[in-house]
Amino acid sequence: MSLRAYLTSRVFFAQILAAMAIVAIISYLFFHWITFTTHHGQEIKVPDLRKLSAEQAEEKLTDLDLDYIILDTVDFRPDFPKLTIVEQEPKAGSKVKEGRKIYLKINASTYTMVSVPDLIEKTYRQAVPTLEAIGLSEGTITYKPYLGKDMVLEMLLNGKKLKAGDKVLKSSKIDLVLGDGKVTYEETIDSTAVDSTEMPLFDGQ
Repeated sequence: MSLRAYLTSRVFFAQILAAMAIVAIISYLFFHWITFTTHHGQEIKVPDLRKLSAEQAEEKLTDLDLDYIILDTVDFRPDFPKLTIVEQEPKAGSKVKEGRKIYLKINASTYTMVSVPDLIEKTYRQAVPTLEAIGLSEGTITYKPYLGKDMVLEMLLNGKKLKAGDKVLKSSKIDLVLGDGKVTYEETIDSTAVDSTEMPLFDGQ
């Protein structure tokens, strides 16, 4: 049989159809295998781990075939129990594959210590943002006679006087004593003059 006759024969077309069927079957089996091995469409919903201890989170994640890594301990947050999870990534409700690692951040057991900034002779408007920047806040504000209005004269914690550099717990409320601005420059000069007249003069004897 000539090549031309073979290419136009039923045998040739039957072989082509058989080859196409084999390719189709192999392709189906291959994609079915890929789907099975990668768990295509089988996703796990990430649970909410906030306020759980690391041990509780591990137990919950193990049951779901998920893993975890503790990234860091964050500054103490009073709205979360000590040493419990405050942040997770991926977030609760996210869909992930089996074996996915969940990254966790743990609440500290207490507030950290911070140094009191030097606020003496700073204005109230300067003092408050400075306190807030390091995790402190303003407490009770009182005034006493002083030339500079709203000038910080003293810093107190629970009635005890503080100085710059003292260590206090983060989130502490710092009481401030401010100048009332009611002492005039003339009154200051007069007060100084009175004090000088009360001093005994040295007569050289």
